[in-house]
Amino acid sequence: MAATSLVLDSRAGRSLQAQLSEALRKAIEAGRLAPGTRLLSTRALAEQLDLSRNTVLNAYSRLLSEGYLVGRLGSGTYVASELPERPHATRRARAPHAGAASPPPDISRRGRAIAQLPDLRIAAPGIPASQMAFRMGTPAVDAFPSDLWGRLLHTRWRRSWGDLLGRSEPAGHPALRRAVADYLATSRGVRCVPEQVLIVNGAQQAMSLAAQVLLDPGESAWVEDPGYFAGRGALVAGGATLVPVPVDAEGLDVAEGARLAPDARLAIVTPAHQFPLGVAMGEPRRRALLDWAARANAWIVEDDYDSEFRYVGRPLQALQGFSPDARVIYIGTFSKVVSPALRVGYLVAPEPLVDAFTAARRFSDGYTPVAEQAVLADFITEGHFSRHVRRMRVLYGQRQEALLEAARRELGGRLELAPLHTGMHLVGWLPEGMDDRVAAERAIQAGVMVMPLSAFRVRSTGRGALLLGYAAVREERMADCVRLLARALR
Repeated sequence: MAATSLVLDSRAGRSLQAQLSEALRKAIEAGRLAPGTRLLSTRALAEQLDLSRNTVLNAYSRLLSEGYLVGRLGSGTYVASELPERPHATRRARAPHAGAASPPPDISRRGRAIAQLPDLRIAAPGIPASQMAFRMGTPAVDAFPSDLWGRLLHTRWRRSWGDLLGRSEPAGHPALRRAVADYLATSRGVRCVPEQVLIVNGAQQAMSLAAQVLLDPGESAWVEDPGYFAGRGALVAGGATLVPVPVDAEGLDVAEGARLAPDARLAIVTPAHQFPLGVAMGEPRRRALLDWAARANAWIVEDDYDSEFRYVGRPLQALQGFSPDARVIYIGTFSKVVSPALRVGYLVAPEPLVDAFTAARRFSDGYTPVAEQAVLADFITEGHFSRHVRRMRVLYGQRQEALLEAARRELGGRLELAPLHTGMHLVGWLPEGMDDRVAAERAIQAGVMVMPLSAFRVRSTGRGALLLGYAAVREERMADCVRLLARALR
């Protein structure tokens, strides 16, 4: 459908964004935009209609949230194959598309919103994703202390196999809760006792529990923009109204969040190492965030996903430890520190919320497998975990430097990389005007799994970039992997 068939009136009493949303919605319902139709890019439509790109972005975002549009990574925005129910709307037949997944027509609005979230799991044909370089969030599995872990498992099984075959408490294995509380107090400055620690199946489940316990459907929640996709997914699954808050050099812009939604009930943040941009939230901004939560009677979910890997100075203190009465739910995971196969994370809840979180865990999936918890408790209490973190900190620092050195030789003018003091990935900025989704798709076809920054944006715009996870790439492979990326970007 040509942009000229969309009639907007700047003198009307309604905003241009609302007019554009309605015009596109009517075109879809009338069949002028058929299911599966690829829409113009936001930039192209903005130019044709003489609108700001933000106006078009917000209109598309609204139709995405309503289920009229779907986004596909590296491909664009399309009319949904199955449209949401509306009074007097005509039902449409499904239009099959490669890779498209449409929800059935009889699920809830919340279920439809979950189903329409884009799937970022992509792999090149014939290449297992686990073998692709630069995969995000993957630690150095090649450096996992497998022999030690095997001995600990054997010893634990010999000593207490009967206990390992039984059920665990919903809040977790007591020995692991004590070990996590001690570790967080000494390494992250978290204020807690073991009774406040809940063991969960990874950070994703912790976020889902937080949304379930703290939010009623329709209530507003701040999310970083760009930000962690799984956090947004947990809130959508909980029925929350997302409020994308921009991120600057100091992390989440608290003043802008308070302007956009001062009465939000929750904020998910990554203050020690913002995902995906890598910036750290300074103390004034942290104080402002805590003050907002106290004034608004809101909660902060602190996702501390990889702060152990700080290469300059000591790790930053957790936001949760700034005040004894901080309204913070602290989340961490062992998946990125030990192994992605170890689906064990933890949640530190303020004492008044412990019973509610425990009950929510009981009625979700009950508990985390006992054997993994028991062995992990031994791994921590015997000092192996701290030594492993120290070794990985050195190794990841070396691998980051190897990536930067290879990039200086192979990627000049194509990708701008700068070192980061924390974490397991770098942000590579593309030349102005280059589409990062297209660049990521070509890189994946070449055999290296980079992610486009735009995949983690909601409303924010700006220069395209690629995210490169380097922790799992051996130094001797780094140069060859960077050459594959350089070839793809040509």
